[in-house]
Amino acid sequence: MPRARRVPGPGRAEAPVVAVFGSSAGRPGDPGYEEARTCGRLLAEAGYAVATGGYGGTMEACSRGAAEAGARVIGVTAPAAFPDRPGANSWVAEEIPAPTITERIHRLLAMSAACLALDGSIGTLTELLVAWNVAFIAALGGAPPQPVIAVGPSWAALIPRLAAEIDTDASLVTLVPDVATGVAEVRRRVPVGISRPEPGN
Repeated sequence: MPRARRVPGPGRAEAPVVAVFGSSAGRPGDPGYEEARTCGRLLAEAGYAVATGGYGGTMEACSRGAAEAGARVIGVTAPAAFPDRPGANSWVAEEIPAPTITERIHRLLAMSAACLALDGSIGTLTELLVAWNVAFIAALGGAPPQPVIAVGPSWAALIPRLAAEIDTDASLVTLVPDVATGVAEVRRRVPVGISRPEPGN
């Protein structure tokens, strides 16, 4: 059963939110599911709230890991796009329905201080590309870009090749081998208690 989240005491700021992108596939015991669960737990233990797309698979796993460690868990769902899905997974404490897939991604990015992309398919790739573009536009305007962190060998192979093909800045996506390194990068870039991400990778 989901656990109640920790509530900040008097004078304490709400935890910064980290968006985690991942697949709707995966079951408990699968390597990808357990990696996502670990990701949620590590983020929670580091003092962050967690936001995902709110449904099953690695979204559920990350939500579960965060909830089990007492963090605030947000799910931004898209009921019109997925009418066959009953709603957010049971580990989500706050469901935010978005009218479209595009709006769902933008809401996740708008509420978050950083984002992590786990293994996934075209939906996860779309989320990562939008986050990359938002970071590019911020950097172009002289603002600190939101940290965008991609976990695992699939992204490590794809991102440099894609950046070279379209002649854009690959350094705006930080490539890491595993979720522990990804969470460490979040901690370096977005210290708990700091409302804006640290500039630079």
